[in-house]
Amino acid sequence: MKFIILKDKLKEGVNAVERISGKSLNLPILNNILIGVEKNFLNLTTTDLEIGINWWSLVKKEKEGKLAVPAKILSNLINFLPNKPIELESENLNLRIKCDNYRTQIKGFNPEDFPLIPKISESNIVPVNNQLFCKSLSQIVDIPTYSSTKPEISGIYFLFQKDLIVMTATDSFRLGEKKLFLDPPLNSLSEQYCLILPQKAAKEIINVFGEKEGELKIYLSANQVLFETPLPETPHPKIQLISRLIEGEYPNYQEIIPKKHDARVSFSKNEFTNQIKLASFFSGKINEVKLKINPKQNKIDISSQSPDLGDYHSFMNGRVEGRATEVSFNYRFLIDGLLNIKTPEVVLELVGSDGPGVLKPKNDNSSIYLIMPIKAD
Repeated sequence: MKFIILKDKLKEGVNAVERISGKSLNLPILNNILIGVEKNFLNLTTTDLEIGINWWSLVKKEKEGKLAVPAKILSNLINFLPNKPIELESENLNLRIKCDNYRTQIKGFNPEDFPLIPKISESNIVPVNNQLFCKSLSQIVDIPTYSSTKPEISGIYFLFQKDLIVMTATDSFRLGEKKLFLDPPLNSLSEQYCLILPQKAAKEIINVFGEKEGELKIYLSANQVLFETPLPETPHPKIQLISRLIEGEYPNYQEIIPKKHDARVSFSKNEFTNQIKLASFFSGKINEVKLKINPKQNKIDISSQSPDLGDYHSFMNGRVEGRATEVSFNYRFLIDGLLNIKTPEVVLELVGSDGPGVLKPKNDNSSIYLIMPIKAD
């Protein structure tokens, strides 16, 4: 293997794939980047056996070949090289690197020992706007927490329909749902399709694709899902991320979303967020903040109390509909929901003191954030 590539281009590729090459004691080969040159394409590959990432770039090829090289060493070395063309050549499981007046040799590993990245058929393909998809996913990606008893809620649930993608996440205490409408509708999807994507893979999708413009293709299959963006110069993939799926049936979360509410309040997101943050200083060990909805005065009372620190009380004006309601929430969950709402005004719907609260952007039905109350003993 021998090829020449610009330093910035090689750095871009290594940065894209190196994150999932961890410190594996059982399989040391997973700590490597598989470097391959075929035709005029450089291919960098990493995997942790749950997620695999492929990155391609056009290069000046002199000789085809493959070699596995420690990811951390290669990444650190490239960062310190000058911004000039780099020549890389493999010989006897060693990678020789030349750049300007720098000469380096890295000990590599047999590429045949590197795990194969599985391939997915092109039967069900969903093309989406990359930035819209990643922005939508980022609004709910931090909600799940690992559960050994309910592994299905450890990931993000996706429902693909011809004109809509629904993304849902929960940790049993709160739930976020984000809808991404597809225009034009998909003709390639013969029926609706659902899957559960591991949270780690969802975060990697945002890290790898989040800032890139253009189209993201999603390839659906029974046990895996593939995300792909193209090279701008030629009809060839630039980045592919493939992930295993979580087996199991996602809970029927629609049953817990209230169909009616006792009180509905519209207010300024920033003002409410600031008041909740102030109340959090006195929220005690269970992070409790109390809300009292007063429809007669069109306001929300916010309070908290700590036996060790003191108490807090404030109010803010808002448009209140319905009846007087009192409810307590974990302030951390409230703030997380508010920070992921992008509109300046927010709607809060409540169902008594024991029912869930639902946060929504005002005049936007594409997302909801449901939070369970702290119930009185």
